[in-house]
Amino acid sequence: MSRWRRLFGGEPLPDGFTGQLAAEERVLAVAELAGGGHLVVTSYGVWLPEGRRIGWHLVTKATWDGGALALVEAEEFDRADDRADESADESADESADDVVLLRDLPPLRLALTQPGTVPEVVHKRVTGSIRFRHHRELPGGGAWFVQRSVPGRDGLQLQVRADPGTDTAAVRRVATEVAGKLREVRG
Repeated sequence: MSRWRRLFGGEPLPDGFTGQLAAEERVLAVAELAGGGHLVVTSYGVWLPEGRRIGWHLVTKATWDGGALALVEAEEFDRADDRADESADESADESADDVVLLRDLPPLRLALTQPGTVPEVVHKRVTGSIRFRHHRELPGGGAWFVQRSVPGRDGLQLQVRADPGTDTAAVRRVATEVAGKLREVRG
């Protein structure tokens, strides 16, 4: 049976999994956590034991060391958009090429009892979601501009993550300019 699963789309979900996979989401790897529960790695992201998925486009860093996977998750806190005059209804249907401003959350350290392929799959998925990255100096610091694919959506999303101490208004202004230039290029 496992040969068929691998051929047609992945590993089985562990007992007690409480998440809800998207229709096209495939399980790629599963590992048991030292404190109980499972880490489920899918084509869309990493499912934590409490049934919450972190999408690949929101994992800013993943490292494997000493039997633990450390994940840094980003949260979206603003959007940079040069189309401020559009109505709220129109902006609600945004495509993956929007520009979002991110900030990192504290790292999660997940000790795995038997990691199997989880570290390799996570590394491949995180790096594979990045299409382009560039660091730009700005007042008070700088910011990373990263184009990433978003699982389950077409196109790329430009993410901007400021270094600590960087002027947020400058980040928003530059991100808005970049959003306009990207729209011009796509015409």
